[in-house]
Amino acid sequence: MARPALPFSHPVVWLSTWFGCGLAPVAPGTVGSLAALPLAWLSVRFGGTLALQIVTAVVLLVGIKATAVYARAAGVVDPSEAVIDEVAGQCLTLTVVPLAPLPYLIGFLLFRLFDVTKPFPIGWLERKLPGGYGIMLDDVAAAFYAMIVYRLGSYVLGVA
Repeated sequence: MARPALPFSHPVVWLSTWFGCGLAPVAPGTVGSLAALPLAWLSVRFGGTLALQIVTAVVLLVGIKATAVYARAAGVVDPSEAVIDEVAGQCLTLTVVPLAPLPYLIGFLLFRLFDVTKPFPIGWLERKLPGGYGIMLDDVAAAFYAMIVYRLGSYVLGVA
């Protein structure tokens, strides 16, 4: 795990690691995605899907800047402990998922599948876009894949 040249108390460290979730010794990306579930649930529960869309946009915009600073300080292109990108991607995925445990689990698993396997253009975005854009937007692309598969699956199964 890369150690940034920033103090642990620095806001960029807290945001990039999503309040320390990315410092998990095993599967930090999965831990970051799990940490997004209560945020998404509460956003939808108390503000509807629009609230989750706004939260997702804010996390994405903050994440672009925070991860750029964090990665530069760490001297790593895409530090594994920077998981705010997973939070944004997971929240985006859940904007098309009903507020219920099983759909949330399916949305979680689909997002992780595409985030880990990185089908085109996800891996390309990660490699080609600079700084925080590459760190964050590959997860947005993974979320779009997950959203499409979720919606198609719901339609095919007649639960849409």
